Amino acid sequence: MSTSPTIAALVPCYNEELSIASVVRDLRAAVPEITVYVYDNASTDRTVEVARAAGAVVRSEERKGKGNVVRRAFADVEADIYVLIDGDDTYDAAALPEMIATLIDGPYDHILGVRNETTESAYRPGHSLGNKGFNWLVGSIFGSDVSDMLSGYRVMSRRFVKSFPALSREFEIETELTVHAMSVRVPQAEVSVGFKDRPEGSESKLRTYHDGFRILNLIAQLVRHERPMFFYGVVASILVFIGILLGIPVVVDFFQTGLVPRLPSAVLALGVVLAGGLAASIGLILDGVLKARREVSRLNYLTYSAPPTAE
Repeated sequence: MSTSPTIAALVPCYNEELSIASVVRDLRAAVPEITVYVYDNASTDRTVEVARAAGAVVRSEERKGKGNVVRRAFADVEADIYVLIDGDDTYDAAALPEMIATLIDGPYDHILGVRNETTESAYRPGHSLGNKGFNWLVGSIFGSDVSDMLSGYRVMSRRFVKSFPALSREFEIETELTVHAMSVRVPQAEVSVGFKDRPEGSESKLRTYHDGFRILNLIAQLVRHERPMFFYGVVASILVFIGILLGIPVVVDFFQTGLVPRLPSAVLALGVVLAGGLAASIGLILDGVLKARREVSRLNYLTYSAPPTAE
């Protein structure tokens, strides 16, 4: 490479004393020049002591939630290349050199580690199916294919990290990262990585239904913000369709009798159709706002230097 890039690994942690030492050691073995930052999220066990003993730089974020940790880490840490990986020792750190090389060779701004199960029970029941459903939904809405949008293993350039707003609070942060990459249309690629069971005795912090509903809610909010014409167009179409259904009997009566005996129905139908027209107008206005916002986001993204490239 023309210059030696600084590489920082960001490891969000909450009560991971059984696994964090292995994560830190494996990252440093895979990429000796890496600096590993373990961000403790108010752990009640010995995560901090174990991580520090393994050679990590330990920092803290008291506000609970992975999204809060990632936002703090992205703001605090300065590097050319960023690695985001969970502290539960389920991802294969040995895949990191390939991910970094892919980022540099591209050059790309975002490399997604697509999980490849190396043990049969790595995924909790229903998680694999749910992940595929989210992949299809987000890919369909935003027009870009993604194989594992909920992966917690990513390699990113400085300009990707520093232009990322990081508004999420909890596990929906992965969805926000994926959609940010799609909406800004950064160059990105995927690399298959090993995925295994958590160490025996440790427990997952992911709450299947609670976090699943939070992710669905985030997707709905992102669709409203990032695809306003689609979102409000659907709302407008539904309202106009309902208004037409309500108005058909009124129109039929009028042509048969010349009267409007169902005045409340006529008023309701008109109101619903007007609401549909208003929704369509809101979509048009917000679509213009979105274009201006994306221009600003793109310009902000371009203020940072490109990823380091190979000679």
